[in-house]
Amino acid sequence: MKRFLVAIDGPAGAGKSTVARQVAKRLGLVYIDTGAMYRALAWKALRDNIPLQDEESVTRLAESLTFTLHPKGISINGQYLSHEIRTPEISAAASTIARMLGVRRVLVNKQREIAEKQNVVMDGRDIGTNVLPHADLKIFLTASIEERAKRRYNEMKAKGLPADLEQLKKEIRERDDQDRTREHAPLKQADDALLLDTTHRSIAEIVENILQLCRNKLSNRE
Repeated sequence: MKRFLVAIDGPAGAGKSTVARQVAKRLGLVYIDTGAMYRALAWKALRDNIPLQDEESVTRLAESLTFTLHPKGISINGQYLSHEIRTPEISAAASTIARMLGVRRVLVNKQREIAEKQNVVMDGRDIGTNVLPHADLKIFLTASIEERAKRRYNEMKAKGLPADLEQLKKEIRERDDQDRTREHAPLKQADDALLLDTTHRSIAEIVENILQLCRNKLSNRE
């Protein structure tokens, strides 16, 4: 049977990872969190004292790493990472390196390799437009800045991390601007993607919505 590929894109805090993870689990597909790959790379670069503006060195680092995705984390060369890559510092660093063409080429190739032989749900910012342009189903999730900041605030508090709501709003605005204006593979909705606003809808509602869309796509193949 032909592979079944689901692409879920959207800005920070729109619910991509939570939704994608649940959809993949319910359908028995492989979940690929591409954002975690950029975050893990940024974390490793900072740990190794590699300047984030040094594209050549960061790209070489990306090439040297083996990424293994787990249900709630990621391993690089066997080292498991979870909460360490979800801090504001790592978010900012990931946004910086995600603008580098060399880094994007390396990670996109790794992401495509993972999807080549598996049925996947992949989330990120350029999945439907760049990584998996021929995905069977493309979803673009969004939500208001206020709602996204509140979600991130609650998430950080639940993990015992310090959080300031107004600062998070500022950081999300800045991240949105960086993602939408970067030169290579900017954040944007694919022409054939379905827009879903999660501001006033529960995760469960969005998941059920996408599951039905997936089932419709799969039934049309039969």
